[in-house]
Amino acid sequence: MRIDLDPSLRDEMIARTGRRTVPQVYIGERHVGGFDDLAELDAGGELVPLLRGQAAAT
Repeated sequence: MRIDLDPSLRDEMIARTGRRTVPQVYIGERHVGGFDDLAELDAGGELVPLLRGQAAAT
């Protein structure tokens, strides 16, 4: 979705995530966060298991 083109979508994202920056990444129903959060998961070896559905729920 292009939230920069639709203020109502931007408001929805802020309400759902509490964040204003993009991108906001979801894997399934889990809110991962932004790019830095995604990169941290990858560096910690947690991204691939999450993508495979093997990560512990948080």
